[in-house]
Amino acid sequence: MKDNYDFSQGKRGAVQPIPSHQTKLTILIDNDLLEWFGEQVEQSEGGDYLTLINDALREYVDKSKHQSKQKEIKSA
Repeated sequence: MKDNYDFSQGKRGAVQPIPSHQTKLTILIDNDLLEWFGEQVEQSEGGDYLTLINDALREYVDKSKHQSKQKEIKSA
């Protein structure tokens, strides 16, 4: 390990830029839900819980949209 490090060219902020189709967000989530998603990551031996949560929300929204379209078709 060096005695001194030169950070004069360092940059502040996130190491990886946020993709343009995503938004950084802080939310409160129930502990049991977070634990469950964390367990899923451990069981699959990799990945991250944020991706699993995003996938679960995406699946829910897609299913809801499909159900709404079905209701529109039946009422027409």
